[in-house]
Amino acid sequence: MQEVFSKYIDYLQVERNASPHTVRNYTRALMEFFDHLRERGIASLKDVNKQTLRDYISGLIERGLAKSSIACRLSAIRSFYRYLMREEMIAVSPVATTVSPRLDRRLPSFLTIEEVKRLIESPDQATPQGLRDRALMEMLYASGLRVSELVNLDVEQVNLHTNEIRVWGKGSKERVVLIGDPAHRALTDYLERGRPELLGKKRSDALFVNRYGKRLLARRVQKIIDRYARNIGKKVHPHMLRHTFATHLLDGGADLKVVQELLGHVDLSSTQIYTHVTQSRARKIYLSAHPLARKEGNSDE
Repeated sequence: MQEVFSKYIDYLQVERNASPHTVRNYTRALMEFFDHLRERGIASLKDVNKQTLRDYISGLIERGLAKSSIACRLSAIRSFYRYLMREEMIAVSPVATTVSPRLDRRLPSFLTIEEVKRLIESPDQATPQGLRDRALMEMLYASGLRVSELVNLDVEQVNLHTNEIRVWGKGSKERVVLIGDPAHRALTDYLERGRPELLGKKRSDALFVNRYGKRLLARRVQKIIDRYARNIGKKVHPHMLRHTFATHLLDGGADLKVVQELLGHVDLSSTQIYTHVTQSRARKIYLSAHPLARKEGNSDE
């Protein structure tokens, strides 16, 4: 079992070009599943059947795991068994007809235009770190980049003449995102005054670097945003700026397909969640503003 598992991980990394995050999560999920099989005395993957999967899922539910966590584990197992079938190690996958738990879809959180402005204008522009922090937050909001995409950017991927950025997204798929004038100005200031100071005599292809001249890491970006988010009294994560980017575009009348392309979503349904956000907001505004929509007893007169 261990040998097959090792070959599968190699397949994920080399052939599927899966991200380190995916490999790490799938490894953890499968090791946990193998522990379950050993506890049940199942020594061969061929002996796993639908009942085995049902027992496994029941155990996860009893442990109080969230539906999303269970779905992620099943996704890892499903992918593993697809690999086994591809390599003709098994004829039928016991996971093929196993349904993942229906997830409760949450509406993404986002910032108002005023909150975004206060957040982005927080860094001290007299310091190289402040120039960098302003530029990276402007970029996240202006382009809708994932934080992983942002920190992996190299200088040569940015074209300030056309305000275009070439991005390698999930699954190594390339797309072009756009930035507006505020992000252009912030990025120009950072490249001319902030980045050279941070690099010193070191050389790097990375667009965003730390004070040691090395590529900025995603977890560091989170800490940077945490610090400035105190100015607006909210917990803000980098992905919230991506949510805000999409929500504000749709609020401004952008076409859903255009937003899908800019976000790098493969499935339009991933983008449609933002239409629910704008509809939810419209409903709240309507109920609070329209005089005949208010409940009796809430009239100002």
